[in-house]
Amino acid sequence: LELALPADLDPLAEHALSRQFEGRLAGIDEAGRGPWSGPGAVAAVILDHHAVPDRLADSKKLTEARREQLYEEILETSFVAVALASPREIDARNIRAATLLAMARAARALPVAPLACLIDGRDVPPGLPCPGQAAIKGDGRLLCIAAASIVAKVTRDRLMARMDQVFPDYGFAGHKGYGTARHAAALTEKGACPLHRRSFRPVALALG
Repeated sequence: LELALPADLDPLAEHALSRQFEGRLAGIDEAGRGPWSGPGAVAAVILDHHAVPDRLADSKKLTEARREQLYEEILETSFVAVALASPREIDARNIRAATLLAMARAARALPVAPLACLIDGRDVPPGLPCPGQAAIKGDGRLLCIAAASIVAKVTRDRLMARMDQVFPDYGFAGHKGYGTARHAAALTEKGACPLHRRSFRPVALALG
């Protein structure tokens, strides 16, 4: 699939691209490749280009409060699906392979079947229900991928905050599973919990 990707976040250009695919152009992005614990989260979003939330942008450029607000607006106006790559799946397959599988699951779970997918990064996942094209730094260039980045990030952050109540020794609500001094100290003292990715080197080293 060859698409004429806009050079930046140009809503008119992306709207025209969406029309080529009958309004069923999905953006796909992930959150949580780097953390030592917790699942990877993937979102697939088909925007309604007549009702795009204002100031939609890459999740990394937004405050937490703004991400939360946009998350709700995206769910109200778009078709959305989320898939998770569990820590066990990540350990069994590696983070890249597990993320790509979750991307395909998210695309297949959309309530309206997409006719084309734009995927943040360099890889087109196998198993998509339609043609796909990778878009390097797509979360900063394409609205549908930016929306997916927000949904994936908020979904994962909320999940890790809830997991802090289940596994209170690790500080998941604060660092969301990423590598911090507190997280490393808790790993050394308490060992790993079921959320930890045991194939990740810092976890493996902490476990001896």
